[in-house]
Amino acid sequence: MSAIWLYAGSFDPLTLGHMEIIRRALALTDKLIVATGQHASKTALLSPRERKELIEKSVSDLPEAKDRVEVSLFDGLVVDHARKCGAKAILRSLRNTTDHNYEEGMAQMNKVLNPELETVFLMASPRHAGISSTLVRQIFSMGRDVKPFVPKPVAEHLQAKRS
Repeated sequence: MSAIWLYAGSFDPLTLGHMEIIRRALALTDKLIVATGQHASKTALLSPRERKELIEKSVSDLPEAKDRVEVSLFDGLVVDHARKCGAKAILRSLRNTTDHNYEEGMAQMNKVLNPELETVFLMASPRHAGISSTLVRQIFSMGRDVKPFVPKPVAEHLQAKRS
């Protein structure tokens, strides 16, 4: 039986920190489903379709991702999408203790909603711990270059959006 993990988030936009977590997760699981959805409390920079396409382009550059990463759109609860995808675990990344406190509560709630689903946490490396999609959106909205924080396909797409 192959292990399938679900890495769900808004990925608005996908960052180098997200890419690091994807690479590291591929060393630990057979298949990774990266699912992008809309977070109700966030104002989106990119449409769900744009995010999906940018994730697909960005992971296509990873040799270890070939035939092992699937990108999907979802709305609703992550546990429901995990069940639909056949995932055995939800992957969450942590940058700091604030993330940990939030994610711990979510993991506990998800365990109540689906007791068979595990949550796996990966800590961001210090190199990427300060990068968040929220900060990237703010930097972009102020007219600054976001290339140091996002994969090349994302940087190119955002630059074209600005033009």
